[in-house]
Amino acid sequence: MDQIIYLDNGATSFPKPEEVYLYMDYFYRNYGVNPGRSGYDLCMETGEVVENTRKMMTKFFNGTDPNRLVFSYNSTDALNLIMFGLLQPGDHAVSTTVEHNSVLRPLYHLQRDGVEVEFVPFDASGFVDPDEIEKRIKKNTKLVIVNHASNVIGTIQPVGEIGRRCRKHGVVFAIDASQSAGKIPIDMEAMNIDIVAFTGHKSLLGPTGIGGMYVREGIDIRHTRAGGTGVRSAVKYHLDEYPYRMEYGTHNVVGIAGLNAGIKWILDKGMGALHEHEMKLTDMLRKGLKDVDGVTLYVQDDLTDHISVFLFNVDGMEAMNTGTILDVDYNIACRTGLHCAPLVHEQLGLTEKHGGVRFGIGPFNTEEHIQTAIQAVRDIAAMQKK
Repeated sequence: MDQIIYLDNGATSFPKPEEVYLYMDYFYRNYGVNPGRSGYDLCMETGEVVENTRKMMTKFFNGTDPNRLVFSYNSTDALNLIMFGLLQPGDHAVSTTVEHNSVLRPLYHLQRDGVEVEFVPFDASGFVDPDEIEKRIKKNTKLVIVNHASNVIGTIQPVGEIGRRCRKHGVVFAIDASQSAGKIPIDMEAMNIDIVAFTGHKSLLGPTGIGGMYVREGIDIRHTRAGGTGVRSAVKYHLDEYPYRMEYGTHNVVGIAGLNAGIKWILDKGMGALHEHEMKLTDMLRKGLKDVDGVTLYVQDDLTDHISVFLFNVDGMEAMNTGTILDVDYNIACRTGLHCAPLVHEQLGLTEKHGGVRFGIGPFNTEEHIQTAIQAVRDIAAMQKK
């Protein structure tokens, strides 16, 4: 069987750098115990990897206090902690139609329980206007939460401008960096971001099951869980100080080790160089498909302020059927459907078409992969017209 052409990096990056596999195996064989919660050497060395990764991630986001870098299972887990810990009945929140269900569903649950929620639509180019967000801020607005980079149409939202407006009004501003962390710089200070939620298994090139958030000083999220912290066990209630405030039970230490190795690989290769490579391939894909008769591209006229995810459909075909042919006949792995972002597809008018076909380009894709994908889509479109 021919080697798979993997174009589903928007869901999970694959493959990982060899260094990630090697370090996770080495770490788990030699240090995979509870971190820093006893005095023996193995435990202390595991804890050191955890704390070093906190420091690395804090620097990655230009935070100031590694203790406010909190680990979770993934960005969905972190986003739930953020929203359920900040919003109460009677509060108001502002978000966008570019969001993933990791934001939408918690907000819908909170809305059902008495939180007022507004969703600002994106424009024809796929961007949310910061002024439209500011217009919706009012006295009881407690949170503005925005998807930094769309997992469907790839647009990078102007979070710096949104953050500036939120800071002016004293409203907490959080971003979902699931797609952007590891692809483009995130400077929490310069962008006026109060909370960034991230996951390890996408562009940070780590494994699944690890993610987290950085919470700026002065922002306190209520406890919505409680349990073991490994320190001060006689205290009846969950500890208030960070990172314990938002961490519960035993860490995913092997996941943290993989995240550590992934970040080091990105820093060694250069995040800018990796993004440039991915966008060069995305532009090649766009140019190769934009004039193909029977293929429709969505929000791809200009790739400025985009990441390397690409949405299209073959006219007259359901997205799932296109994806199946790409898989079975061409050995190309991609993602079809609504991509856990139904409001994006609703605004694009694709809900009744069962969504679209998404190619997600990663650091290990090549020009040959893209040329093969272009020809495959051309073939499918030609077959469909017969």
